Amino acid sequence: MARSVYVTGIDRGDGRQAVELGVMELLTRQVDSVGVFRPLVHAQAPGEPGSDHVVELLRARYRLDLPAPATYGMTYEEAAALQAAQGQDELVSTLVDRFRAVERRCQAVLVLGTDFADTNIPDELAFNARLANEFGAWVLPVVGGQGGDAPAVAAEVLSAHRAYTDLGCSTLALIANRVAPAVKQPVQRALAAKLPVPAYVLPEEPALSAPTVAQLVEATGAEVLLGDAAGLARDVRSFVFGGAMLPTFLTALTEGALVVTPGDRADLVIGALAAHAAGAPPIAGVLLTLGQHPGPNVMALAARLAPGTPVAVVPEGSWPTAAALTHLEGRIGPESRRKAEIALGLFELHVDTAELTKRIELVRSERVTPMMFEHELLERARADRRHIVLPEGSEERVLRAAEVLLRRNICDLTLLGEPGAVLRRAASLGLELPQPAEDAADRVRLRIVDPATSPLRERFAALYAELRAHKGMTVERALDVVTDVSYFGTLMVQEGIADGMVSGAVHSTAATIRPAFEVIRTSPGASIVSSVFFMCLADRVLVYGDCAVNPDPDARQLADIAIQSAATAAQFGVEPRVAMLSYSTGTSGSGVDVDKVRQATEIVRQERPDILVEGPIQYDAAVDARVAATKLPGSAVAGRATVLIFPDLNTGNNTYKAVQRSAGAVAVGPVLQGLRKPVNDLSRGALVEDIVNTVAITAVQSQRALEGAGK
Repeated sequence: MARSVYVTGIDRGDGRQAVELGVMELLTRQVDSVGVFRPLVHAQAPGEPGSDHVVELLRARYRLDLPAPATYGMTYEEAAALQAAQGQDELVSTLVDRFRAVERRCQAVLVLGTDFADTNIPDELAFNARLANEFGAWVLPVVGGQGGDAPAVAAEVLSAHRAYTDLGCSTLALIANRVAPAVKQPVQRALAAKLPVPAYVLPEEPALSAPTVAQLVEATGAEVLLGDAAGLARDVRSFVFGGAMLPTFLTALTEGALVVTPGDRADLVIGALAAHAAGAPPIAGVLLTLGQHPGPNVMALAARLAPGTPVAVVPEGSWPTAAALTHLEGRIGPESRRKAEIALGLFELHVDTAELTKRIELVRSERVTPMMFEHELLERARADRRHIVLPEGSEERVLRAAEVLLRRNICDLTLLGEPGAVLRRAASLGLELPQPAEDAADRVRLRIVDPATSPLRERFAALYAELRAHKGMTVERALDVVTDVSYFGTLMVQEGIADGMVSGAVHSTAATIRPAFEVIRTSPGASIVSSVFFMCLADRVLVYGDCAVNPDPDARQLADIAIQSAATAAQFGVEPRVAMLSYSTGTSGSGVDVDKVRQATEIVRQERPDILVEGPIQYDAAVDARVAATKLPGSAVAGRATVLIFPDLNTGNNTYKAVQRSAGAVAVGPVLQGLRKPVNDLSRGALVEDIVNTVAITAVQSQRALEGAGK
């Protein structure tokens, strides 16, 4: 029987999407087969099937193995007709049947209750309670606290608990959402004293309630004249209606504002975009009214001034446009990746997910899926936060990753670059980074450091000159070298100012790791620096090494790579069973290449008898139990290998890319190993999620490095 959680409310406007997303995150950390079910959904048009942006977000984000129709019960219109014709019992029975079809396929199911918006359901709270009881699901009521004082919010939550309990529901916990930050603690104390179940209070998060430019375009039916996907995804935090002359108009602009002005006011359009380009302040976009398109010269200048910034036009005037915009609130949909990360950060910061998991009584799956591996990685980084330096501080993907890392409380960060330029770039992308403290000696979530003007420059130059004196390095030359962001970041790690470094989004691998070779150097007992990829397949995580650093290691080096890779695997929860790969298995082949692998295997056995290792062995015999039973019967590794060591870089690099592309595996890495302190390289095609995962891995590596230093 699947364990199910029914997230519901008592009225509209409770911001339940953030909670639904947080609960799904919690479930997918524990089990590999999770479903989602929305009993009733609004139809897109009369007579058409229904759909829901939250369900589609969950299906896409968590790669749920459920076809869309299975995730919905029926539309509100169908429900009303069935209830009118055959009664509520028949309606509930039909919904239960459709829920059971999902439940049979999953280990856990998240149920999304009705939305209390134009549903025409009598006593909607009681209807949700009955469905939860029939589904055998825990109930998680969410109460909207927007605008309420502490006594009022607490009273609403207590009433919700009493209502659902009186209707026979098993209450998992209660959540007061969208609560004013000033009353969060009083509400929390009041609920803790009066409720027999856990209660959590989530403060209002303006970034979640702010609509995006894309949502406003959809709501007004606007025609987009300029703007890219990133620009349309910007949050609209306020509106500025342009009618004044330009000097007065410019003083009214605020960060994240949407400028609404008639299309014939070219001065205001160009003025707003010029202000955005200067970062004073960055706006969300421009919405032109009265259906008037600026001339081609104006549009060409606009495109050059602020590339990507949306400019759209609506046929109506300012008054009906304002009426359409005023009450529009943000939503978290499949396209809202940034908002989803913000919601998860909010949920994880204010909800005790370990307590909720324990109450649901989920038994963790033995199988490790890619998503479970990523969740575990982020949890381990968050549990003992470290400070990571990102040298490419102005790069868009790095800034987007930085916002995720900070929002989700994964680590502290230093971004390298000119502070004003970094903050302007972040603002132009619609990102919210916490403002760094002026006193860099304080432990803060974010620092922005310019190597050229940093007080650390002279100290680092002296250190680097000392380390490279045998190569003729002088302090004068070192003063220039350490302004290079890769060298500056590496020296921060060496000096313990940062715990690790991640770079390579725009720099080459050589530019990233050369400073580490020169400054940090190899750890005691390591003769070589190598790398691994964590290959997250559908049903397991494998470790591939070395696929990024060493072109043609000899037997001694290959043995070191195997030993390092086994240690890295164990550090990240993968039980190491090492396969030394070759084109032959056991004693079936000979030749220089096979002999190298055979010799490396013997070195591992002699130096680390505690490591399970087999080699030479072919890939199929290493991972397929049926092949292993034929080629190497009785082996403790064959058919069960988790760490696969390739004989050379050509084989390893091509294999990991083939598996990544052909099998749909998630490749996390390369993760460097063998350095005294963690430095990791990114692919120049790295996605934002790749950067987040690599930073989390670096943080976990630094935890182990500091543990070792303390012994």
